[in-house]
Amino acid sequence: MKNRLDTLAQRPAPIRLGYFIFALLLLWLPLAAPIYLLIGDTNLESILTIVLLYIEFIFLLKLWGKNVYQQPQILWHYGLQFTQRNGIEMLCGLAIGLINIVILFGIQGLLGWLIWQRPTVLLLKIILEGFFVGLGVGFAEELLFRGWLLHELERDYNPSFALWIDAVTFAALHFIKPLEAIMQTLPQFPALVLLGLTQVWGKRWRKGRLGLPIGLHGGLVWGYYIINVGGLIQYTGQVPNWVTGVNNNPLQGVMGVVFMFVLALWMRKQSLKAPS
Repeated sequence: MKNRLDTLAQRPAPIRLGYFIFALLLLWLPLAAPIYLLIGDTNLESILTIVLLYIEFIFLLKLWGKNVYQQPQILWHYGLQFTQRNGIEMLCGLAIGLINIVILFGIQGLLGWLIWQRPTVLLLKIILEGFFVGLGVGFAEELLFRGWLLHELERDYNPSFALWIDAVTFAALHFIKPLEAIMQTLPQFPALVLLGLTQVWGKRWRKGRLGLPIGLHGGLVWGYYIINVGGLIQYTGQVPNWVTGVNNNPLQGVMGVVFMFVLALWMRKQSLKAPS
C-alpha cells in the first residue's frame, strides 16, 4: 500500500487530483447522506455538510502529505504557517480587502449611483458576524485553492500555467449550482478569475505564505457582508445594473470587474518586485 502511495506522487497532476477528490468523497458521503435524509432545514443541512466536508478535507490533507509526499507538515508547506509574520500579513490583507470595498462603494456614492442609508440592523452585530464569515471563507477557500490545488499544479506545470489553471478552476467551481442560478450569476465569472489571479500573486509576493491571501479574501467578504446584510446602500438607478452589479452583486457589474482588475494588476506588480 505504501509503495502504491509513493508511486502516486509521480503520477500526473490530474490523476493525483482525481485520487484525492475520490478519497475525500469516499470519506464524506457516508456521513453526509444521513444529514441530508434526517434534517429538514436546508440552511442547517448545508452548513453541517460543508463543515463536515472541510474537516475531512484537512484530515485527508495531513494523510496525503505524510503518505504521498513524506511531508508530515504539509499544511506548513502549503503556506498555513502559524507565525507572527503570517499573522501580520493576514491583518494587512484584511485591511486591504476592507479598504478596497469602501473605495469601490465610496466612488459609486460620489458619482451619485447609490445613496448611503442607516443600517437596518445592529451594525456592531453585523460587523462581528461579517468578520467571522469573511475569515472562515478566506481560510477555507485559500487553503483549498492557493494551498492544496496550487501546490499540486506547480509540481507539474510552469508557474504561469499553474496560475491560470488555479484561477479559472477557482472561478468555475463557484458555479456548481442549478442551471438557472448559473445563468443568473455568470457575469461574475471574469471578476472571480481576476480574484483567483490576485490571490496567487499575493501568495507569491509573500514567499508562499497564505496569511495575505486569507486576509485579503476575508476582508473583501467582510466588507461586502457589512454593506449588504447591514442594508447600508440603495442604488439610485442612474446607471444600468450591469454597471453597478446585476442582482446588487458588485462582482456582476463593470465596476466590480474594473475594481478587481486594478487590484490584480497591483498585486502582480508586487509579486514581480518581490525578491526570489
